Amino acid sequence: MSTYTQSMIQIVFSTKYREKTLIKEHRDELYKYIWGLLKNNCHQYRIGGIADQIHIATHIHPSVSVADLVKDIKLASSDYIKTQNLFPHFGGWQSGYGWFTYSFRDKDHLIEYIKNQEKHHNEKDYMTELIELLKEHDVEFDEKYLL
Repeated sequence: MSTYTQSMIQIVFSTKYREKTLIKEHRDELYKYIWGLLKNNCHQYRIGGIADQIHIATHIHPSVSVADLVKDIKLASSDYIKTQNLFPHFGGWQSGYGWFTYSFRDKDHLIEYIKNQEKHHNEKDYMTELIELLKEHDVEFDEKYLL
């Protein structure tokens, strides 16, 4: 028998100290680079974000560890940002990340959500959004650790 999977996930991570260093004019270049990192082991649906965070909607291959994937994205993209001087004030990524699963039926909604991050964050800051995601996915957390 073959292996069949459907693991629609959203990965969210922020810049270190949530500094707003990802200037708009170079974000697409960063997203294309991350897209290239994902193309071998993942089916990408959308990458987006704002000045202090990135959201990735993807389906990962069952042999891929999400923790390793996020670590690889952060390390490689940090090097890329520095060598290309994309974001002069970029100080790195935060140490943690959010990883949330979705039904494939929610794919279009998730893609639109990520596509509209600029508009969405006119109404909510990163912390409010993160807390809503954690609650929506029934993730227990202590606010003092949400740096």
